[in-house]
Amino acid sequence: MKPQKFTDQSKTLLTMAGRLAKSIEADALLVLLEGPTDWKQLRKAAGREKLLVAADSPEQIEGAQEAGLEVVVLDMAGSPVHERLTQALLEAVADDMLSAGAEVVALYGGFEPGTIDSLSVIRLDERLGKLSARDLRQLETRVPLETLKTVVDLAVEIGREGREGKPVGTLFVVGDSRKVLNHSHATGFDPVKGYSRKERDLRDQRVREGIKEIAQIDGAIIVSADGIVEAAGRYIDAPAAEITLSKGLGSRHWSAAAISRHTNAVAIAVSETNGTVRIFQNGEVMLRIEPFHRAMKWREFEYEPPAAPD
Repeated sequence: MKPQKFTDQSKTLLTMAGRLAKSIEADALLVLLEGPTDWKQLRKAAGREKLLVAADSPEQIEGAQEAGLEVVVLDMAGSPVHERLTQALLEAVADDMLSAGAEVVALYGGFEPGTIDSLSVIRLDERLGKLSARDLRQLETRVPLETLKTVVDLAVEIGREGREGKPVGTLFVVGDSRKVLNHSHATGFDPVKGYSRKERDLRDQRVREGIKEIAQIDGAIIVSADGIVEAAGRYIDAPAAEITLSKGLGSRHWSAAAISRHTNAVAIAVSETNGTVRIFQNGEVMLRIEPFHRAMKWREFEYEPPAAPD
């Protein structure tokens, strides 16, 4: 593995970044690297600021943890710099290295590979809070972009807000509705059955608010390609054979992967644990969104008044 030289330019930029982070009270410095470097010099130049290093493989940051640095492995070789930065921030939030609303000073090679030559100040809630239409266009699907964006935005709101102060997990399956219905069955009462198309159209804000309420019930919410909620409370029957998911993902995510593998639908799962939204296509996670500005949950406690003085 070819080391990335810690040049005078790198040292100057990192020193400036450390001063900037201190002046704006940033939460951390993030350095995006393409190979191992002099970790001690890197740590020294950053001063007392929290320092994260990110690279595409463990070999590229070998020795960083031993030097007391926090590391993020991306596995995104060849991807554009802005995508690697975004993923590094997402991973840092997921691993509790950064809070969802953190402000980060990032250093990276924006022009010349293998050289640190650029500096940016990034607010995570602004950078990662919403998925862009360009991100969704990466999905090769027959579902219209307008419908997909509507459902994804709704899922993000559910993940961020929960319901009545409690986190909510749910699953949307969008497109290829007939086949999806054939690969699922009702778990019980269907709350959208009997309503007109207009009353099930997600383009209507009132309908979206109603769906937030029924998102709490078990089972998937099936949405047609034109944004009509066809059914809710559906149990997915599609087999999950030959599907591989990350550790820690539960039955909702396995169902999302399975139905997206066996149909042309896009599945959108909201994690009840942390509100993270994952978009599945062909059995794989294609995109992930973190629910920034999630409502705070106040911890209940018992209060015992002090004893009256004698």
